[in-house]
Amino acid sequence: MLVLPLATAPVVERARTPRAGVLIGTLVLAILTFQLNATLLSAALPAVGAQLGESMQDVARIQSVFFLSGAVFGMVFSRWSDFLGRKRSLVIVLTVLLIGTVICALAPSLPLLLLGRVLQGASNATFTISFLLLSERLNNRLFGISVGIITSVNGGLFGVDGFLGGYVTDTIGWRFLFVITLCLGLVAISCVALFVPKDEPPTQDGSMDWWGAGILSLFLVLLTSLISQASSAGWADPLTMGYLVGATVSAVAFVLVESRTRRPLIPIHALRSRQVWPLLLSTVLTLAGVFSALNFTVVMLSQNDQVGYGLTASMSALLYLTPTALVGVTAAIFSGWIAVRIGWITSLRLSSGVIALITAGLAVFAMDRWMVFGLLIVMGVFYLGLFQSSVNGVSVLNSPPEARGALPGLNGACFGIGIGTGIALVAPVVAAGTVAGFQTALWISVGLTLASFLASLILRPAA
Repeated sequence: MLVLPLATAPVVERARTPRAGVLIGTLVLAILTFQLNATLLSAALPAVGAQLGESMQDVARIQSVFFLSGAVFGMVFSRWSDFLGRKRSLVIVLTVLLIGTVICALAPSLPLLLLGRVLQGASNATFTISFLLLSERLNNRLFGISVGIITSVNGGLFGVDGFLGGYVTDTIGWRFLFVITLCLGLVAISCVALFVPKDEPPTQDGSMDWWGAGILSLFLVLLTSLISQASSAGWADPLTMGYLVGATVSAVAFVLVESRTRRPLIPIHALRSRQVWPLLLSTVLTLAGVFSALNFTVVMLSQNDQVGYGLTASMSALLYLTPTALVGVTAAIFSGWIAVRIGWITSLRLSSGVIALITAGLAVFAMDRWMVFGLLIVMGVFYLGLFQSSVNGVSVLNSPPEARGALPGLNGACFGIGIGTGIALVAPVVAAGTVAGFQTALWISVGLTLASFLASLILRPAA
């Protein structure tokens, strides 16, 4: 069993007091501000496109830009919190979220809505900062349990948020969804101010590596743009080639800058190790495959009147989002305890393999609505439950000691990059609105999840 670094007797003792429960509850509220902004809008995408007069391929950017922004903000704020402090970082993140939510609620056009979603993406950092904060205050056993509890928030409000998003869209309108998340954000930032302990001395002296953060952020944006452009226009497209050159140059520049920086964003030697890069690759590939299948392809298929199931937004969410999330939330609560028992990396490999099999089942039985319903419930156990707890736990335990916030931040960025990449890959074929298009999208997801399982086999624990 892996041993959590930096655990000290006073910290463990403090974690056993009732205040630990209050701390976890406060962090759950903060994380919900990100999760609900992701899940509430899934069932509302067709309505947003209809009201704003935009195509489904353009509307898909509402989700992809949110997760891309989350990838960048999550990576930057997680590492910055090593210098700035965990509590102060959470307050800044939630403030940016609130500004973005107001813009989204009032946006008269897609460009302004996308701007608001970029700012809302900052809330992705609540995950990684919370994991870091808990790892510094809980012992190994309680940390495993808390990882499961925090990860369970990935399912939202026990799956009710998926149905709520569809119901509110059908009755009041999709803009009211942002009013809900605005109220939650105000409650969360108040609780963080009141209940999260004051920042202790920073885990590192010195200053944030802003050059490295800026270059890596540019790389993430160019990489996602490259995949999106290539999937819609092909690799021979001039803009695609421009993105490819830009991504390559920024990657090389990042390595050169980090090799000469005293306090790098992440040490290059750690990034090259089998403790780091296979984990990041597994996260990207799993999120790309599973999120695009569950929250995009199946949602669009279920609401398609010509070749799909012909369901309303609320009924689609009730059948294909809510049960999956409900089961996933329940499984996640226990998944951290299971991962501690069988080993974090063993848990990651097990869940990755099963996820690949389930995704293949979705591709084969795509037109059987009840088979899809059953497969998604099983997916909830292994994806929202075991996989996400395992990958989050490993990101903290495998992070280099000289940069505690580095790997959790990069892993959090991989969540957003994976989701944005997956939607970009499947959106062009889903937009065709044909049976072949939906099935092709699901087979793309199969390839991604299988590659993730292979990456998990390469992963090794930190010494």
